[in-house]
Amino acid sequence: MEVVVATDGSPQSLAAARHLVSFADPAKITAVRVVAVVRPLASVAFADEISEAEHAEIGEGTGSFRAAAQRAVDAVAAVFDGWGPEVGKQVRSGSPAAEIIKAATEHDAGLIVVAAGGRGLSDVILVGSTAQRVQHYAPCPVLVVRPAPRPRRAARRT
Repeated sequence: MEVVVATDGSPQSLAAARHLVSFADPAKITAVRVVAVVRPLASVAFADEISEAEHAEIGEGTGSFRAAAQRAVDAVAAVFDGWGPEVGKQVRSGSPAAEIIKAATEHDAGLIVVAAGGRGLSDVILVGSTAQRVQHYAPCPVLVVRPAPRPRRAARRT
């Protein structure tokens, strides 16, 4: 079975890849395809928050959106180093949900792994949830990995 692991450059997408490794049997997975999608007319850069690249000021030496996406793909692919299955990497251009679904269809994937809430509440309200769209239209099962819950603060004592 092939698995498509999507990354948007967020720590949550890296956590989703680690979650897959924590429970999946690598003997039953033939290949992992790590995919990032760059929006062609995006006004906001692809936010690579997970690679070990030197962190410069925004706009200063950060390179192209595609380069940032490639660094994020490389960081997520590194999670699978030595795990077993072949790892493929791909940066695509277009609508994130549509391109993730296309990648799964092209590779005849048996599972798609996506993170929920990678870019925050404003993106969910303004753009819609990529994870929700992938879940709805995917040709195979989808593992949506939610961010770890934040610890609750203790109630104030007066």
